[in-house]
Amino acid sequence: MIPRTALPCLLALAALVTALALTVTEGGALPRHGWYLLDVALFALAVLLLRRVPGRQAVPLVLAGSVAVAAVGLLAPPRTSDDAYRYVWDGRVQAAGISPYAHTPDDPALTRLRDPGLFPTGDGCTGWDERRTAAGDCTRINRPAVHTVYPPVAQAWFLALHPFGGGVRGVQAAGALLAVATTGLLLGTGRARWRAALWGWFPGVTVWAVNDAHVDTLGALLTVAGLGCAARGRAVRGGLLLGGAVATKLLPALALPGALSGLLARRPTRGDVLLLGSALGAFALSYLPYVAASGTSVLGYLPGYLREEGYEQGHIDRFGLLRLVLPDRLAPWVAGLVLAVVVVRVLRRGDRERPWEGALLVTGTALLLVAPGYPWYGLLVVALVALDGRWEWLAVPAAGQALYLTGGQGAQQLSYGTALCVVLLVPLLRQRFRGRAVVAEGSRGGGRPEATRV
Repeated sequence: MIPRTALPCLLALAALVTALALTVTEGGALPRHGWYLLDVALFALAVLLLRRVPGRQAVPLVLAGSVAVAAVGLLAPPRTSDDAYRYVWDGRVQAAGISPYAHTPDDPALTRLRDPGLFPTGDGCTGWDERRTAAGDCTRINRPAVHTVYPPVAQAWFLALHPFGGGVRGVQAAGALLAVATTGLLLGTGRARWRAALWGWFPGVTVWAVNDAHVDTLGALLTVAGLGCAARGRAVRGGLLLGGAVATKLLPALALPGALSGLLARRPTRGDVLLLGSALGAFALSYLPYVAASGTSVLGYLPGYLREEGYEQGHIDRFGLLRLVLPDRLAPWVAGLVLAVVVVRVLRRGDRERPWEGALLVTGTALLLVAPGYPWYGLLVVALVALDGRWEWLAVPAAGQALYLTGGQGAQQLSYGTALCVVLLVPLLRQRFRGRAVVAEGSRGGGRPEATRV
């Protein structure tokens, strides 16, 4: 029997799952923008109603909702990104005993590894996820003329998935498992268990983690596990997990200052040294087999990717908020300076028992400064929000989604500018409402509240 307190939340969750199913199955080649707005509204409603459900009843509800939210991402092939096809290709290349960094997908030396799933024939090559190689062949692999950009732990993941079908559907199923596993980990790590729904029910999990199957989900899972270990004083295990997360997508490196919170305000401990050393060691060791096979080619397309995406001097197209007030050439330097100040603050004043607090501040600030055009970079922010509870930071991945759908420099500044306003204003409003609550409580108690005395 469904408890009365859980029924409204369950109905809102059912509506959310239905809307998400329509998001990934309706609207032609790409989902209509309106579906995303409906998804966000229903997500917010479902989480608000979840707050009224007692903790013991909330846990199975959060987990069941996470399974449903992840499952609907499997209803269609990737809708908004073709990265999963590169994952399949890299896994297939490795299964053939070849380094993924050694050849580009359109290299004739790898022709024998092609199949219609990745290199379709006879369909005119007109799909949104199809393009021609230099030789005129049709492929679903993005950037077929460049080497892979993914780090070694991601490559190991792609290889591990290859025996389970070797297709994009298998990668999507693995993304669903990672998403639900992250929810389970959050339920066991966070202090307020309802917060796990901020990840498990988040619409981006359906679209980015499952339907598009981005490997960022693996990085988020390893980061959550690593920070949880760090909070419990398990330095080596936490460092290994965080190092593995960085070797999955590089972005989780922004969580490391959180794991070392308060380091500059005290004498470094043995645990600090072990955590940092094990993180660096795990990162370096993960590269060794690939360096032995491919040498400096393990950098893959990373330098070219940074230039293509507008992160390199002379090709600046990011840092939208800073470029409102600064010349292009100064924007990356000022962004680095601002981020360094935030990192120092976390290392001086961060809470060792809540390392995800500093990790969220650094990661969220970095994304606001850089203003990436790919929303799935925000999956790490979503996971950290689920640990920390400051939901206003969800505006950052939402800004990435808005930019991805609309594009353009003006959209970059508008979307991330709105996110910045949300991140700055919500804590002020929260503090104000808490102050009013203290005053009201004091008034009901028959005296002036202690917090208002001079």
